[in-house]
Amino acid sequence: MTRLTITMFLPALLAGCGALLPRGESVTESPWQNYQEAQQAFDSIVAYKTTAEDLKKLKLDPLQNPNITLLNYSDVLRRFIPSPSTNAQDLDPGVQDCIRAKSACKGYEVDQKTMSRRYGNFLADFLNFKRKVDIAGWRFNGVILIKDEIVVYKLTGGQPAIHELEESKNPLGPFQGIGESRLLGR
Repeated sequence: MTRLTITMFLPALLAGCGALLPRGESVTESPWQNYQEAQQAFDSIVAYKTTAEDLKKLKLDPLQNPNITLLNYSDVLRRFIPSPSTNAQDLDPGVQDCIRAKSACKGYEVDQKTMSRRYGNFLADFLNFKRKVDIAGWRFNGVILIKDEIVVYKLTGGQPAIHELEESKNPLGPFQGIGESRLLGR
């Protein structure tokens, strides 16, 4: 009777093991659902016309959007003039205006990211034999320079679509790192 019970319930138990896989998700809170929406927000910014107040309407407010870094004058200098050999006259006129304005210049750096998810066989993952991770999403980066509450420069970049599959295999499973850790004294 016990064998029969185990034989009947074991497949059902193992089928539910996928839910026991460690779940991990890395999602950056964003006002945009995809790369195109973020790019559209930046495309509507016009240098020397768009105001800091307009940026708030485009969801580019560092007080409302947690993924905007404030750049001060020193940050702007390091970003656009990384070495003394960089000639400031070769920079975009908006960047030059911002650098000349010194403390009246500030910047926003936007960094929106993607997500990942683990999948595969619970037992193989749990015992460290085989682990699979699916990374899918998008990444958007943008820089805005503001002088006297008027945008003087913008730049965007990123990856509209990301899809990577990571798979790691350890033939010795949980014993894979034991010899190495003993040799290195860990």
